[in-house]
Amino acid sequence: MKKAIIVGTGAGGATAAKEIQGHFDVTILEAGKEFRPFRLSLKVPEKLKKTGLLFDEKLIRLLFPAMRIRKTEDRMILINAVGHGGTTTICTGNAIRKDEGLKRLGINLDREFEEIYREIPVSVNHNRLWRKPTKLLHEICREMGLDPQPTPKMGYYENCRSCGHCVLGCPHGVKWDSRHFLRTALDNGAKLLSGCRVKKVVIENGRSTGVLTNYKQRLQFFPADLVILAAGGLGTPKILQNSGIQCEPNLFVDPVLCVAAEWKQSVQNREIPMPFVVQRENYMLSPYFDYLSFFFNRHWKYPAQNILSMMIKLADNNIGDLSENKVKKTLTDQDKNRLEMAVAVCKDILNRFGIKKDDIFLGTINAGHPGGMLPLTEQEAETFHNSRLPNNLYVADATLLPNSTGNPPIFTIIAMAKKVSRFCVES
Repeated sequence: MKKAIIVGTGAGGATAAKEIQGHFDVTILEAGKEFRPFRLSLKVPEKLKKTGLLFDEKLIRLLFPAMRIRKTEDRMILINAVGHGGTTTICTGNAIRKDEGLKRLGINLDREFEEIYREIPVSVNHNRLWRKPTKLLHEICREMGLDPQPTPKMGYYENCRSCGHCVLGCPHGVKWDSRHFLRTALDNGAKLLSGCRVKKVVIENGRSTGVLTNYKQRLQFFPADLVILAAGGLGTPKILQNSGIQCEPNLFVDPVLCVAAEWKQSVQNREIPMPFVVQRENYMLSPYFDYLSFFFNRHWKYPAQNILSMMIKLADNNIGDLSENKVKKTLTDQDKNRLEMAVAVCKDILNRFGIKKDDIFLGTINAGHPGGMLPLTEQEAETFHNSRLPNNLYVADATLLPNSTGNPPIFTIIAMAKKVSRFCVES
């Protein structure tokens, strides 16, 4: 049987492993180790916060070792997780389909999404868990004509305990993450090597012969007949560039900014994050408690249970790049103007809630959805394969997305990975 190497265990990598194992002898290479959710009470880190020792966002690893923070040249914070399941373990579990940009290229993912709905439990019936402030925010948005919709969630929310730890790794197994697909692949015979960081794809005579890695403190080469890169929107381009394959300076990151205020006993920190969404042309809005801002932003000085927040997720312009180990990403003037417009809408919502505009404060701009550096075009609509790549090298993550959607991309990445897997099996 031919050998396949899959790099990464997030949405794209775990999906590809599940889909092609059996057709190929699959080995999955993961830079991180086994993921462990945050199980402690927030009272412990809250006490640490009061000491002033949490002065830099990179210190989040003291509280949550799986989470990684890096900063762009203009200090924007980028977040990802390293470990089994990738960033799916620290996402909010949203099953939002956003493939309009792909449709415009002639890419049809209907078959793939139909499969996903059969394989992953998706529900919008979680409003029984909403607390009164969330219900009131939903009603205000409806009265403003913003058409709020309950967010479809991946998982078993009939068992949700409202601990608020979705983005810290659901400790109760309620939220679906890509480790479910990873386990299926392993049960069917795939192999997983943890702590194995891929440096580059080795290409000889126009074909990939395998990957070069740092594994067990030494360089190791893993041969393969097929290589699928799913190391994330920053990890995959870095591997490609190390392999002599140029990417595009089209990096987007989906910036997030929270607009918040004190509201005693709102207890948003113990609720499902992003329970409903408001879709606008260049951004989306949703109730969301931002742990990063809470721990490290001096304006978030109130107890966690007394902070009420609305999140903005922006569809930023595709202008950004990687240079060595630095991320070059700056919000354009257009991005900033759109963000200001969204902030004004959030302030209006909170004002109607009963909060004075002078009492509203902002969070820290952060981002966790990088992509776009080897974007699909009309030419790849039938193959999902860029001509710069050897025939036996594929990409299966957000690197393929043609632009930012200003929405959680995991559901769409799973569909794209299924499509890529089908091409690999059929070719």
